[in-house]
Amino acid sequence: MSTSAERFEELRPRLMRVAYSHLGNVAEAEDVVQEAWLRLQRAETGSIGDLRAWLTTVVSRLALDALGSARARRERYIGPWLPDPLVDARAGDDPADRVTLDESVSLSLLFVLERLSPAQRTAFVLHDVFGYAFDEVGEIVGRTPAAARQLASRARRDVLEARPRQSGTPEQQRRAVEAFAASAGGGDLQGLLAVLDPDVVMRSDGGGRVQASRVPLVGADRVSRALIALARTFAGQSDARFADVNGMPGLLMVNRLDGQVSVLTFTVDDAQITTIHIQRNPDKLRHIRAPGEAAP
Repeated sequence: MSTSAERFEELRPRLMRVAYSHLGNVAEAEDVVQEAWLRLQRAETGSIGDLRAWLTTVVSRLALDALGSARARRERYIGPWLPDPLVDARAGDDPADRVTLDESVSLSLLFVLERLSPAQRTAFVLHDVFGYAFDEVGEIVGRTPAAARQLASRARRDVLEARPRQSGTPEQQRRAVEAFAASAGGGDLQGLLAVLDPDVVMRSDGGGRVQASRVPLVGADRVSRALIALARTFAGQSDARFADVNGMPGLLMVNRLDGQVSVLTFTVDDAQITTIHIQRNPDKLRHIRAPGEAAP
């Protein structure tokens, strides 16, 4: 029979996934999971019938509490706030230490979830992403099952309004990202204009730590010219590779001069890119190792 410590380690990846889906921040999710472990140590484990359900409830409640203070901090954030990316470029890592996600919790979805109240976000994440029944969700958010259903319904409506109409298959999205990379890297303005939606929005998150635009750039012409200018500035200095980011095609950029990592993620609608998110804040990229970088 496994000990509670062994069982917790088995459940840790799932608990991290739950916490990260709530918070969009790896460090905050790790803190929540660690606090759940401390609470388990203080609990009478003999009275816990279903450890997985108990831990999921604890993590969800802790994440719900953390959302309130996190939202206050994000209101003071320098420039656009973007979620931490999870990049599938750490092939040497222990799989037990990874937070593995598919496109059901893409970065574009996490960005949309920032618009919701903490209770709406928790109800949506637990029911629509993890499949929890509304009586369980209601217990976690402190509402009746009917009220929890209403919270999730409102959240779902907002999410559906913000999601692309025709997101396409991962392969179609990959082709759009490949066309973007080739055009941006080659200084091909017309190629970029062809792959970008006329109303494309580009956001960059530097968190005041590194250079990044503090306002979103809107429109294909403005975005494409900014990208070509950046490509010319860093010509010969950066390496780029394709990577899965939260289960979707993206780009991992590494500056060879200073090691600065940037992660680009995309939303594709009907074969055109409608949003580009560039994560450059080093605090949000600590969990990502550049290709070829040795494990600590």
